[in-house]
Amino acid sequence: MQSSLIQLADYDYALPPESIAQTPAQPRDSARLLVLTRDTGCHEHAQVRDLPRFLRAGDLLVVNATRVLPARLRGRKATGGAVEALLLDAAPDAAGRYRALLRTNGRLRPGLKFRCESAEATLDAELLEVLTGGEVLLSFAGAASPFSLGETPLPPYIRRPCAEVCDELHYQTIFAREAGSVAAPTAGLHFTHALLEELRRAGIACVEVVLHVGYGTFKPLRDEDLARGRLHSEPFWLPPACAEAVHRTRACGGRVVAVGTTTARVLESCAEANGRVRAGHGTTDLFLRPGSCFRAVDALLTNFHLPRSSLLLLAAAFAGREFLLAAYRAAIERDYRFYSYGDAMLIV
Repeated sequence: MQSSLIQLADYDYALPPESIAQTPAQPRDSARLLVLTRDTGCHEHAQVRDLPRFLRAGDLLVVNATRVLPARLRGRKATGGAVEALLLDAAPDAAGRYRALLRTNGRLRPGLKFRCESAEATLDAELLEVLTGGEVLLSFAGAASPFSLGETPLPPYIRRPCAEVCDELHYQTIFAREAGSVAAPTAGLHFTHALLEELRRAGIACVEVVLHVGYGTFKPLRDEDLARGRLHSEPFWLPPACAEAVHRTRACGGRVVAVGTTTARVLESCAEANGRVRAGHGTTDLFLRPGSCFRAVDALLTNFHLPRSSLLLLAAAFAGREFLLAAYRAAIERDYRFYSYGDAMLIV
């Protein structure tokens, strides 16, 4: 299917507001799990801790080891007006400049200044330039990193004034080690060390890739995105150990199970026509949507995604639109919890 034939209205669905999870399941692997068989559209209901029932010895889990940055800053202008910034860059340039999204009363103009304060530090910032797409360029004075004053950047649909202390833990996966994301790879949030150990004892290995999730993951898809056939660029790294594990798994008849859409994008960005995955690093703007071919991924563990989103289109490309949306309807009827802190789906 060509992207021009995709109608975003076909990837819409009605979700009751109370279905949007505001807090994570505790413990993590107690989240519900809808298991969808993509060949038939049949589905069954379980919990994430039941994963060993649905995977088999020789399968390979591939997870995203990115770590979410404390990228949301709150400050005040000299007039007392509140300013909220979401830093988009994983690292500053030599001059301490960052791309960001900025929210405050009044028009955004170069020269706007504000101050962020904590018990340990004070940081002054200035808006240098208004960029395209609603972004700005900020400059921070002094040697302190703005991330040292930041908080966990929860998605906008988690409705509370600011992140809580527990979110610093809950909005990171147990795999998180490479800092660089402004949003969590949410499928990985369901794992516990105990579940990983149980999977290991069942003969299911686990390897890592890294994809740093950008703010584009929250942006609504536009007709221009469909026409262009590419997404926002995000940096990734696929280590040689992961490439070798994928090759061994395939050679022995096992399945490659992508934990999350971010992991699926890395694997498919590095997959050759014969399905072999090559190690490497760079950026990817791969847009997996209905009509796309999956060469490296055999099964997908993912959350329930926003209507009309690139993540929903990726899941639909893997499972089939009708099967996926039927499973979503079943999940809503059974009061599954949706989005980042919500429940999970395994597509096999």
